[in-house]
Amino acid sequence: MSETGVVDAFARLGDPVRDALSERGFETPTEPQRRAIPPLVAGHDALVVAPTGTGKTETAMLPVLDAIAERKADGHVHGISALYVTPLRALNRDMRERLDWWGEVLDIDVDVRHGDTTQYQRTKQANDPPDVLVTTPETLQAMLTGEKLRTALSDVEHVVVDEVHELAGAKRGAQLAIGLERLRELSGAFQRVGLSATVGDPEEVGNFLTGGRDVDIVEVDVTSQVEFDVVAPEVRESDERLSNELLTTPEMASHVRAIRELVERHDSTLVFVNTRQTAEALGSRFKEAGANVGVHHGSLSKDARIEVEEAFKAGELDAMLCTSSMELGIDVGHIDHVVQYNSPREVARLLQRVGRAGHRRDAVSSGTVVATHPDEVMEALAIARRAGAGEVETVNIHHGSLDTVANQLAGIAMDFGDVSARRAYRIVTRAYPFRDLDEEAFREVVRELHGNRVLYLNEADDELSTSGGTWQYVYANLSMIPDEETYEVYDMAAGRQVGTLDERFVVNFAEPGETFIQRGEMWRIAEIDEEEGRVNVSPIADPGGEVPSWTGSEIPVPYDVAQEVGEMRAAAAAQFEAGAGLDAVARDVATRYPADAATVATGLEPIARQVEAGAPVPTDDRVVIEAQGRAIRLNAAFGHEVNETLGRLLSALLGQRTGSSVGLDSGPYRVELEVPQGVRASEAEAILRETDPEHVAALLELSLKRSDALKFTLAQVAAKFGALDRSKGGDGVGLNRIMGALEDTPVYDEALREVFHTDLDVEGASDVLARVRSESLEVVRHGEHTPIGAGGRSSGQELLTPENADASVVRAVRERLMDDRVNLVCLHCGEWEQETKVRRVREQPECPRCGSTRIAALSPWADEVVDALNADPESRDGEQEKRVERAYRNASIVQSHGKKAVVALAARGVGPQNAARVINNHREDEADFYRDILEREREYARTKAFW
Repeated sequence: MSETGVVDAFARLGDPVRDALSERGFETPTEPQRRAIPPLVAGHDALVVAPTGTGKTETAMLPVLDAIAERKADGHVHGISALYVTPLRALNRDMRERLDWWGEVLDIDVDVRHGDTTQYQRTKQANDPPDVLVTTPETLQAMLTGEKLRTALSDVEHVVVDEVHELAGAKRGAQLAIGLERLRELSGAFQRVGLSATVGDPEEVGNFLTGGRDVDIVEVDVTSQVEFDVVAPEVRESDERLSNELLTTPEMASHVRAIRELVERHDSTLVFVNTRQTAEALGSRFKEAGANVGVHHGSLSKDARIEVEEAFKAGELDAMLCTSSMELGIDVGHIDHVVQYNSPREVARLLQRVGRAGHRRDAVSSGTVVATHPDEVMEALAIARRAGAGEVETVNIHHGSLDTVANQLAGIAMDFGDVSARRAYRIVTRAYPFRDLDEEAFREVVRELHGNRVLYLNEADDELSTSGGTWQYVYANLSMIPDEETYEVYDMAAGRQVGTLDERFVVNFAEPGETFIQRGEMWRIAEIDEEEGRVNVSPIADPGGEVPSWTGSEIPVPYDVAQEVGEMRAAAAAQFEAGAGLDAVARDVATRYPADAATVATGLEPIARQVEAGAPVPTDDRVVIEAQGRAIRLNAAFGHEVNETLGRLLSALLGQRTGSSVGLDSGPYRVELEVPQGVRASEAEAILRETDPEHVAALLELSLKRSDALKFTLAQVAAKFGALDRSKGGDGVGLNRIMGALEDTPVYDEALREVFHTDLDVEGASDVLARVRSESLEVVRHGEHTPIGAGGRSSGQELLTPENADASVVRAVRERLMDDRVNLVCLHCGEWEQETKVRRVREQPECPRCGSTRIAALSPWADEVVDALNADPESRDGEQEKRVERAYRNASIVQSHGKKAVVALAARGVGPQNAARVINNHREDEADFYRDILEREREYARTKAFW
């Protein structure tokens, strides 16, 4: 655009806003402002696609503030003029702070409203509405039902939706799309402005925003302003020493060291990880290494997150370890580098995360992907190349989600009191995700809601109205995010909340005395308050603790990314087969991908070994099936969702043939099946060759009827239909009953649609089967496991617990156990009890009062066991009897094996039975004894979620 165009953008704004721009020091607009302000001033709907930090907020809001200022000058503003909708409360806070200045200068009242807004503030907003209200999609739902707020909302002229790409692919977005049409019924047409990160299909996101109405798309090319580097750390001698300090493997120590070196080379670094568990585990290793790094994720308390954000912004932290919530535009100051630990899995995610760095004008955003595994190296290379070329994934909109329709029909009934079904149908189908909603499907939803007493249907007049249960339903279901029970983690010493834990983790792991990691720090559980839903903790300096599990699905690797990995394998295999060496091929690949030859070689090495072994290489157009024992593996480069779909199909059909269940584990490059004895790889191959691609959906629906995935989705969907009280039906038996009752209802249809939409890719799997039939996709069998096949991504790899316990690890385990505290209690006289460190226990503990060796070695926090032992035997309840029996088994092992038993009993998850097994292995080598203990601890960590 010419210099005239530059001036034009700001010149289109009124004098008050231009004066404010000068005062703020904004002399020339950024590219999004340059291109988007003119159509926005003209009142057009628009989608602005640009990286975070390029002035997107001001791009959207300057024309809006200008229009409000002009209307106020003419005395035409009464209620709320503009809504600014963000997906995160933290963004609400940010936007309020950013807009406050403009509001003060332009005499425009800006306020924020979300779930934590006080009742006083809500009443004030209803009685004296602000000109601009910053809110969340869920709070908008609540506002639409309030009598005074509806009056205030009837004046809305502009709605800005921030991070619209984040909402478009979720049911929250589908809910918002109908919510905006409900608002339109109230206020008439209003201007819609969407702010989005880079997406592969901006037109689709634009349609989502406007309901398919005309929209101007302003897309700023981000790919010319980002650069990536992929590294695979090599283990150095120093990493061996560091692994001892960090109680981890040398490989993991090399990752910590590599990230630390990157952090030290930059002033302020964001380190993105893919899960909260990884954030906590990696954070704890950084803390152990003395690094000045904060941890930030959605299960930390608001105060804890703000504390880390402010410390990072003030330069008090060198880096912040974070998950996807920090992808969005939360203001944490200037960032000059982004590290992505593990593959980012998606092109859009890499662009968005690295795009957070270097936001000074015309600065290049730089990022480093630290890959830890051959598959991951290849995947990261493919993603980085695709990101540089602008080959971004499309947004997967939830089209026609029936529970969202149910949710919004209750809201529409609240809006109007009485409303014709025809009008309600028109409102719903104006929203883009529901434009093709079948009228009969709509009526089925209405009938289901009538049956569940969520609303009342007058069939004769074809009219919907509220029922006794409508108000309660609406306020219990303001959000489309499934409810998950959580416990508050409360630091008793500081008197504040630290974060939250999933109910499953608390039930399966937490008990007084156990230690776990949160905020990268160690905490010991003091007590669990079931009534308050609170875990009271105190901070400790212990280097080891459990990493909490939080509910959350793995980021799926898309089909196109996995296919490019397959193409890279094919090209490399051809070079190896022609006689080229690993170093030469790596150097060649490094000319086309952003990594050095050493990193590329890490990714290529299994391919070289595969060729050397004479085994076929799985590629983008070749599936290699291998089998050994009861394991059948498909090496297939189709990504998570297609492979999950093929895996479910194979396990269902093989299970049907044999009458036995088939184990399934799938990833982006492999499908692993554990089959009954006698099932051969040729049978799996036959299914791929013979299954009609047209029948995939029907076959999967049959197989899903027995799956936990469908049962739990059904429970969540049923709650949104008002068909299930969340406090009931959590057990498997209950869910089976619910499934039977709901099978021929829209509840079941929606649960099935959601599983297909979220976890599977029926179309992609059908296409694979069609390619097999047309022979454009080769399927070959190989008799044994191959280097590529055996090299699956170790998603469960622990940062804290090494796979193989070498001498340094054994020493660390021994020292940890020796420093643990134990409570020795005499069960013979009942008069002696002593708390001490394990290292201070005598080789054969005995009571100083009566001389007995019947001594129980209990946890210092096992007060309930001591209470049970001290209770009158006549008055003990069943639970106390079990505790006493367990204490006597404990004492029997200590009596037989002395201090060795005390050591084993001090380990995590090792009770009397497991302690006896470890000791009875008759290990002569002390190191083997500690290896056995470590293996028991690992087994406990792996299986505790199923207990």
